[in-house]
Amino acid sequence: MSIYTYKYPRPAVTADCVVMTKEAVPQVLLIERGIDPYKGCWAFPGGFMNMDETTEQCAIRELEEETGLKVSKIQQIGAYSKVDRDPRGRTITVAYLAIVDAPISVKGQDDAAKAQWFPINELPPLAFDHEDIMQDAIALYNNDDESWGLSHA
Repeated sequence: MSIYTYKYPRPAVTADCVVMTKEAVPQVLLIERGIDPYKGCWAFPGGFMNMDETTEQCAIRELEEETGLKVSKIQQIGAYSKVDRDPRGRTITVAYLAIVDAPISVKGQDDAAKAQWFPINELPPLAFDHEDIMQDAIALYNNDDESWGLSHA
């Protein structure tokens, strides 16, 4: 692999995966961070993108690495690029939504101390800018998108 030197600094790219259930009161899968920054705080499963993968592949890989949960269908929520969103440095994240029928057994793995489902109306405070991502995920979830097979009766 060649090493390049760039005139301009480049940000890091991460991907996060918001997993919600199709229940009357949806639940959200969160991980308790096992490392700094925000060690001990709750966040969405996610992490840094490898050079040989897309952000979609990264979100799916990180979800499985941190919780054991495998998904194949995800939908982009958005990109988040506040300058100070990550204390480690300039980081842009692309967040994705996955929807499952009901909570699936998960376990904190890799750099996640715990993985746990929370009712959407009882979420703990979230690390980074994940509160913003959660609001956008709820809006996408509530959108009448037939591809998810959701009923909004």
